[in-house]
Amino acid sequence: VNLSRDGFVFAWGYNNCGQVGSGSTANQPTPRKVSICLQNKAVVSIACGQTSSMAVADNGEVYGWGYNGNGQLGLGNNGNQLTPCRLAALQGVCVLQIVCGYAHSLALTDEGLLYAWGANTYGQLGTGNKSNQLSPVHIMAEKERIVEIAACHSTHTSAAKTQSGQVYMWGQCRGQAVVLPHLTHFSCTDDVFACFATPAVMWRLLSMEHDDFLTVAQSLKKEFDSPETSDLKFSVDGRFIHVHKAVLKIRCEHFRSMFQSHWTEDMKEVIEIDQFSYPVYRSFLEFLYTDTVDLPPEDAIGLLDLATSYCENRLKRLCQHIIKRGITVENAFSLLSAAVRYDAEDLEEFCFRFCVNHLTEVTQTAAFWQMDGNLLKEFICRASRCGAFKN
Repeated sequence: VNLSRDGFVFAWGYNNCGQVGSGSTANQPTPRKVSICLQNKAVVSIACGQTSSMAVADNGEVYGWGYNGNGQLGLGNNGNQLTPCRLAALQGVCVLQIVCGYAHSLALTDEGLLYAWGANTYGQLGTGNKSNQLSPVHIMAEKERIVEIAACHSTHTSAAKTQSGQVYMWGQCRGQAVVLPHLTHFSCTDDVFACFATPAVMWRLLSMEHDDFLTVAQSLKKEFDSPETSDLKFSVDGRFIHVHKAVLKIRCEHFRSMFQSHWTEDMKEVIEIDQFSYPVYRSFLEFLYTDTVDLPPEDAIGLLDLATSYCENRLKRLCQHIIKRGITVENAFSLLSAAVRYDAEDLEEFCFRFCVNHLTEVTQTAAFWQMDGNLLKEFICRASRCGAFKN
C-alpha cells in the first residue's frame, strides 16, 4: 500500500483477503487507487498488518480493509472487508497516527490517547489479558500523554513513547508474553523492536553512529554554554548563557547583522536581554548549536514569538511541531490565539481543527472566554461555515 503526496491511497499485490481494497479478492499486479469509501477523503497516514490495511483521513477518521479474523480492523466483528470500512467505534475522537502489528492495531489521538484492538495472543493489546478485541479499547489511560506509537507487520510487539520521553513495550518480547505496558530504559521506540521483537526488526529506519570520535555537530552541542571556551555572555533574568560569537554569526542572520560592525574590539562581553524569558532565550541559543528544541508547549509559544521576531523559519516550524504535540482541551484556544498572533498558518489550522473536533469541551474552558473579541467572532464564524454547530 502506498500513500501519495495528494492524500490518495494506492494498493497492489496479493489480495486473498481483500487487503488491496478493490472490492474483490483478485490479485492486483499494478498499483490501483483505493477509491471506494475514500473517494472524497484526504488520507494522511496508512499502515499495514500481515494481510490487512488501515488508513487515517485528515479529519481523524480511521478506515480498515482486508483480513479481519482476529478483529484487527476494529469493526466489532471478524468478517473480512474487501473495501475500506470506517471504524464507527472511534467516532468522536480524532486519530493522528495508526500502526499495525501482525494481527493487531494501535491508534493515537490528537489528545494523546491510545487505543488498541485485534489479536492478543501475546498481550500485544496491553489490556492485561490475552483476549482478542474486536473493537478499539482505550489503554494506558493512567499514564501521561502518549506522543508516539509503534508496531511492525512482522511482529506481535507494541511500543509507545510518552511526552516526557518514557518508552513502554508490551506483547511478544523475546518470546515472553507481556500483557501490560512495561517501562523500559530506552529513549526511542525503535530500540524496542531491535532488542525485544521476534524477529528483531526496525519499524522505521534507524541510523547508528559507531565511531567513538565527536562529529562537528556533537562538538558544537558539547560546547554550548561552556564558560571555558565562550567569548560572549548573554544575561537573561539575572542568569548568564555562555556562547561563541563565531557560531552565532554563522548560524543566525540576526547576530550576523549585530556583529557586522562590532566583531571583535568593540563587542561587549555581556549582552542584556529583557524582552524574552531565560528558558526561551536559552532554548533559542541552544537551537543554534544543536538544531533541536526541547521545551513544553507553553514555553514554545514564547520561542515562537522569538523565532518570528528573528525571522528564524526553521525554528518557527519546530515550535509549531512542539505545540501540536502538546495541545489539550485546556490550552487549545490559547495556542490558537498565539498561532494567529504570530502568523503561523499551519499551526492556526491545526489548532482550529482541534477546537472544532472538541468544541463542547473547549468552549467550557477559561481560555475560550478570555479570547480577544475579534478573534472569538472570527472563530465562531469560521466554525459555523465548517458546520460545527449543526445537530
